[in-house]
Amino acid sequence: MTQSNNDSSNGWNLSSLWEKIKSNAIRFGRGTTRQVLLMYYVLKSEETPRGDKLIVYSALAYLILPINLISMRRHPIIGWFDEAASIAVAFQKIRQNITPEMEEQVDQTLDRWFAQYTAYEVVE
Repeated sequence: MTQSNNDSSNGWNLSSLWEKIKSNAIRFGRGTTRQVLLMYYVLKSEETPRGDKLIVYSALAYLILPINLISMRRHPIIGWFDEAASIAVAFQKIRQNITPEMEEQVDQTLDRWFAQYTAYEVVE
């Protein structure tokens, strides 16, 4: 799925965010990428309240930007944990905004991005 260059939500450049997510998908892994993509679609939806969009945008920015509270180079396990925690907390706060259509779009995207792993995927 390609995102249009004009894609924006309240002034946020969602096209650029999509490319960052796509380029980091393998690093994140399929499970984390699924949550990240679901949050992306919640962010993109016009039905999502502004406060929930701010939560998603903050969590995704923290995950993608090179700035971290805890350095992964100096503390690999703990450095990864703060990113995972930010995604998990944000996901729990916005999950009521996730529609079955969003889930279907995300699953189709993951099947394309992780095609080599689809046959071996563990059922959640």
